[in-house]
Amino acid sequence: MTTTANSNAHTVRHYLQGLQQHITDAIAAIDGSTFLADVWQKAPGEPLQGKGLTKILENGPVFERAGCGFSHVQGPRLPPSATQHRPELAGAPFEAMGVSLVFHPRNPYVPTVHMNVRMLAAQGKDGQEVCWFGGGMDLTPYYGFEEDAVHFHTVCRDALQPFGEDKYPRFKTWCDEYFHLKHRNEQRGIGGVFFDDFSELGFEGSFAMLRAVGDALLTAYLPIVERRKAMAYGERERNFQLYRRGRYVEFNLVWDRGTHFGLQSGGRTESILLSMPPLASWAYQQQPEPGSPEAELYARFLPRRDWI
Repeated sequence: MTTTANSNAHTVRHYLQGLQQHITDAIAAIDGSTFLADVWQKAPGEPLQGKGLTKILENGPVFERAGCGFSHVQGPRLPPSATQHRPELAGAPFEAMGVSLVFHPRNPYVPTVHMNVRMLAAQGKDGQEVCWFGGGMDLTPYYGFEEDAVHFHTVCRDALQPFGEDKYPRFKTWCDEYFHLKHRNEQRGIGGVFFDDFSELGFEGSFAMLRAVGDALLTAYLPIVERRKAMAYGERERNFQLYRRGRYVEFNLVWDRGTHFGLQSGGRTESILLSMPPLASWAYQQQPEPGSPEAELYARFLPRRDWI
């Protein structure tokens, strides 16, 4: 990689490490618990080289499981999941870095949130570095609240506004299309924003957009947590939460490109799967009671719609 490329990688890495610290500090303050910090490094001889920091909080009063990982890895050839839109880079050496998080709350009225921000750089056949960004955030409620959905999407829109009027509607649609369980013809949640293979604003502009998304996560999510974390719930709500978490597992293992990229490239399995909920359940052909809050999730919140 060139000196400029190395400088770019250093700049992005510095931001991502700070973002991880900022977010986990805020979540630890709300939960009153401490994140376990697990520093890891790939052993010599493995197909992927690099290191990272996995931070995990489990069995807290607010978050049953909250995982936030930073990784920076290099590999000899891009895996298929990373080149399906860039076939000219198939087999190219690459480096990838990012922060990925999933927070699974204890209270069924608090939604699960996911965010990922990342940069990939590959060496083209002409020797030039090709660099692109990806990421976004999305919300997966178990019980729907209109004001929560509107708030989350409003923050996403406002974060992207400086980069063009087209970005929020475009990335909102992309998110809806991506977080779709094709085998069930069902959305994972209420969406948010998602983008991939993004470099159209040049390095500086694309990186600035990535930072705007990463920096907006706490503004989008924490007010919802504060509103819902003390709501009373019982066995019915808990069982429905675990059932819906099963859908989350299905998506991550069957469809998620990030999970596939990590596993295909020889990534660290324990860190890749930190997004999994601590508990989940499945039931055969379970149908919500008509007119119930559970049925409302399917009728009003999971179908794709404009929230703002």
